[in-house]
Amino acid sequence: MNKFLILFPLALLATVPHAQGAKNRVGLIDVQAAVKALPASKAYLDLSARVDADLKDKRSKIDGLAAKAGATGSAADRKALTDAQKAYSTAQSGYSGRIATAFQPLAVKVNAAVAQVAKANGYSVVMDRQIAAQNRLIIYANTSTTDLTPAVIKALK
Repeated sequence: MNKFLILFPLALLATVPHAQGAKNRVGLIDVQAAVKALPASKAYLDLSARVDADLKDKRSKIDGLAAKAGATGSAADRKALTDAQKAYSTAQSGYSGRIATAFQPLAVKVNAAVAQVAKANGYSVVMDRQIAAQNRLIIYANTSTTDLTPAVIKALK
């Protein structure tokens, strides 16, 4: 019994390096750069630019109305602000569906290229660099070893 208590912790310690020995590599890709490299992406990129410009205009109108409503406090200004916010929300919802539809065929091509490059180079996980940065999923990444964007763009062409 005494030997067992001594050997058991040693056996557990011996298995730890084996459990962590598998190399799981995480890669990053700039999806927007990959999409721009696709020859069929012009319609999607044009739509995306128009949507961004329209929503930016609506947002600045809301900001102006919010400042005015805050300064005057009038019911008419608050109603104008509420109406502008509803219009922004409606436009954003409508645009979301159109952009998703336009992006779908491009996403299939980009996803296939990402999967091909990731498998060929031993990556277990690949993330969109912009989304990972926005959500603070990655604190540090050595882009010289994790950036798969050039390889994906090459695979797309």
